[in-house]
Amino acid sequence: MQFSIKAVSPATAKTACVIAGVYQDHTLTHAAKALDQASGGALRQALKNGDLSGKKGSALLLHGLNAQTARVLLVGLGKDKTLSDKTYLDAVRAGWKALSATGAADALWCLHEVPVSGRDLAWKVRSTAVNIEEAQYRFDHLKSSSDAEPEKLKSLALVVDKLQLKAAQTALQQALAEAHGVALTRDLGNLPSNLCTPTHLAATAKELAKQFKLKVQVLEKKQMEALKMFSLLSVAKGSVQPPKFIVLAYNGGTANGRTAKQAPVVLVGKGITFDSGGISLKPGEGMDEMKYDMCGAATVLGTLRAVAEMQLPLNVIGVIPTCENMPNGNASKPGDIVTSMSGQTIEILNTDAEGRLILCDALTYVERFKPAAVIDIATLTGACIIALGHVHSGLYSKDDALAAALLKAGKAANDTVWQMPLDDDYQEQLKSNFADMANIGGRPGGSVTAACFLSRFTKAYTWAHLDIAGTAWKSGAAKGATGRPVPLLVEFLKSYKP
Repeated sequence: MQFSIKAVSPATAKTACVIAGVYQDHTLTHAAKALDQASGGALRQALKNGDLSGKKGSALLLHGLNAQTARVLLVGLGKDKTLSDKTYLDAVRAGWKALSATGAADALWCLHEVPVSGRDLAWKVRSTAVNIEEAQYRFDHLKSSSDAEPEKLKSLALVVDKLQLKAAQTALQQALAEAHGVALTRDLGNLPSNLCTPTHLAATAKELAKQFKLKVQVLEKKQMEALKMFSLLSVAKGSVQPPKFIVLAYNGGTANGRTAKQAPVVLVGKGITFDSGGISLKPGEGMDEMKYDMCGAATVLGTLRAVAEMQLPLNVIGVIPTCENMPNGNASKPGDIVTSMSGQTIEILNTDAEGRLILCDALTYVERFKPAAVIDIATLTGACIIALGHVHSGLYSKDDALAAALLKAGKAANDTVWQMPLDDDYQEQLKSNFADMANIGGRPGGSVTAACFLSRFTKAYTWAHLDIAGTAWKSGAAKGATGRPVPLLVEFLKSYKP
């Protein structure tokens, strides 16, 4: 389906459907008033007859009100004249659900004219497009036949005033770029691990580099050995799949005469394409969902895709350490000690705490970029799910400014994070009698001690860690990758000042 921005009158433009809002007290929005006048009061009569309550989530489809408009879809907005973020997003989803059930081939969308507390037109355009794109997402190409009905709606135009045209078009372009990044992340996450291997992630990075003129480098096992990435390689050695170390760079900060010396923002994504737990084997129930343990890597690729399509004026580098964690005869064993790229030694008390073992070498590697900030993204701990459930991603950082920027971006993108502690007192739990540190700190504060482990490799730069174990995918009937936290990171980078 094609999105567009149009400066037209919803009451006079020829269209298969117009989507407008009505409040619970039967107050009509501006577009609905115009449609009511053009139809001789038909909308008010329908409300008077009790056909629509105006409550949040309600909808009413009216036919043949005038020669120009085949259908009018009224969407309930609730009691408050100024909507909350949630009420607005619920209205968008309700409107889309009702619209997609019609036979309309084109439509004019006017819901974004309603005021939303603290939000501007760009936010409303972005939220509308991103949520509709999310609702349209399907991952059924691995089925022999699809049971999904073909989409009837071919085009959707968001109606704005002429003075708002340019700003709305920019917001839509950025929203669609974000949605494309989210879709890529979801596609990669939903692929089974026999298809989405480290090699496949590397091939995807190369495709993105070719499509958007990015720079890409893929390090192989011998190059990782030369760099002394023995912590990462200790995880990879239990699998027949070769590990990869992917570096993908977008240099928007050097375009249009901007300086090449601009320090990059570096995104580091955990890329365990399947996590069996290794010798510390996971329970069999739900182990199929461990294909999602590379959603940090998928997030980096999706975010770079969005940033490149938007052509943001900054430098962003994606770094992805990727391998499988499998339990063959060559796999690491509990009690083994490995030396990380940083030279620090690690006692592996549990081979299922492997994400931090590959990330620590990546976090050491990125020092060479002299980054302005580093953000790692990882489905790191079940403990984070226990702490925050599936609502917020966990945020860990000692840099107040970076943490505040991520919190703000999460709220704006409806992809929220919650800041967790990172006190030095938690470091005590990582003590080892035989190495510089252990890779686990016991059950208490498990997500915090995992972040504390990573922090030992990030002293050279400003750093934040996002634990997305509870938000990167859904289980049960709605099983599938969510694409989070691509919206958060895109919003953060859009607002970032180099």
